[in-house]
Amino acid sequence: MKQVYLKPNVLVEPLYNQWYAWGCLMYPATAALYMVNSHLKIMQSFIAAPQVHVNALKNPAMIGGPFISYPPEKAGEIKALMERTIKERPHMLELAHAIQELDRIVSTEAEGYSMAPIYQKVPDLLKGYVELVYDLHNRPHIRFLEGLLYKSKYYDVDAQTIAFSLIEKDERPYVISTPRLIGEGFMQMKIPFHDPRLDELFKMKRTPRPLEEIRELLPVNGDHDLFSTFFTEKAPPPPEKYTGDDVRIRHFGHACVLVETSKVSIFVDPLISYQIESPIKRYTYSDLPETIDYVLITHSHQDHCMFETLLQLRHKIRNLIVPKSNSGCLSDPSVKLVLQHMGFENVREIDEMETIRLEDGGITALPFLGEHADLNVRSKSAYFIKLKGRSVVCAADSENIESKMYAHIHDFTQKVDIVFQGCECEGAPLSWLYGSLFTQPLPRKLDQSRRLNSSNYEKAMRTVEELKPDRVYVYAMGLEPWLPFMTTLEYTEQSKQLTEARKLVEECNRRGITSEILYGHKEIFLSPVEEQAVKPKVRKVHSP
Repeated sequence: MKQVYLKPNVLVEPLYNQWYAWGCLMYPATAALYMVNSHLKIMQSFIAAPQVHVNALKNPAMIGGPFISYPPEKAGEIKALMERTIKERPHMLELAHAIQELDRIVSTEAEGYSMAPIYQKVPDLLKGYVELVYDLHNRPHIRFLEGLLYKSKYYDVDAQTIAFSLIEKDERPYVISTPRLIGEGFMQMKIPFHDPRLDELFKMKRTPRPLEEIRELLPVNGDHDLFSTFFTEKAPPPPEKYTGDDVRIRHFGHACVLVETSKVSIFVDPLISYQIESPIKRYTYSDLPETIDYVLITHSHQDHCMFETLLQLRHKIRNLIVPKSNSGCLSDPSVKLVLQHMGFENVREIDEMETIRLEDGGITALPFLGEHADLNVRSKSAYFIKLKGRSVVCAADSENIESKMYAHIHDFTQKVDIVFQGCECEGAPLSWLYGSLFTQPLPRKLDQSRRLNSSNYEKAMRTVEELKPDRVYVYAMGLEPWLPFMTTLEYTEQSKQLTEARKLVEECNRRGITSEILYGHKEIFLSPVEEQAVKPKVRKVHSP
């Protein structure tokens, strides 16, 4: 039988109820709230007035808003999806309403006295899934027992599917506010994200097998001719294992950075372009090592913890490192539990300033302020990677709200060779990502004040002054053309984010610090250095 490979331009879209899947659509409590407060409302709006959505999206500034990017003639299909969602997921709608009711009860009746009587008022379907607590100011909170919710009927893998198609260009419509309607050229496979059969499919990017064999293995219930177009007899280039003496660093676009030596590979925030014809040079899946020793996730936002990429890499990831969360907090669900329920068996949480020791160095999680609109979100980490005496800080979308923190960090890191710093300093308002989790409407002034910001020039420069790196690379800006489907970012030369980033680069270069704004790809080599042993401080003891 003919041996075939999975084509390098097969687009893979994980879906939940036909909506592009990300972290808050995995955890049952947040999935229920997004379904009720976002998905159903957007669909109802489109059905009632589809032309309003069409007109709104003619304005680039409205992309990313609650508008469906389909023509009016799709209103019937959207209505069918809405009706099917209500019919097939009534338990999720009930869960969302129960969470809202419990929040109302706790916020109005918990006044600092014992919570015991209030447990009797917990909606029946939430009984046993929550703990009611106070903080030290006697303010009430609901702690959800996340592990139990994943074992309940509310973790609904029947809602999980994957859509496959071929992609020929970078441009994709924005996916967070528009459900995926399966049309011509798309194949939908009803298969849960954790299913190991997906690993067998994605291994075929490198390892061939008979088409008939993979067709029998997977639930291919649709067009077999279309399924065949996803494969090719053409072998990909063999994987290149890095064997050099230096530390090699490759930027794959956005916040995605691969740090390698001949002994270890560390991949930060995987988000990888597909292999297509393009004048923009980029690294793709074919540029990855055969196995990846450590994948590091800085935070759970969909452009940093991207299921579409992670699922395709699952079979080659040895260790998946994620920041600890405020487990049980509705705005900060456990990233570890999300990824474990996606089939990753090797997930490890790392706390602030905790270090994973490696043969040639280590990986340390650094505190990460900002980017979460002042919500009590703990599941965010920058990373300090030290190999062969050279060091890299991947700061992701961190905002330097308190520069003294970086002074304390420098006491630990000492010499830093490279800082990767985001400058997406005008982020979306709080409600854009978290509005569906609020039980009361957000006042506009509050919403506009609390934004998903990274550092501007001034704040980023203070980070540079405290960490004292030799090189500063601006990244995680969403500049690459394969990113707006996820980030909605469309810059002009006058955009504040670019203006601030250019100021940072110019000032760094003026001070003799190598700096540039990264775009598409970048390869960097750091030669190893021998670390000098630190002499212990001797305390002099004076005799009386």
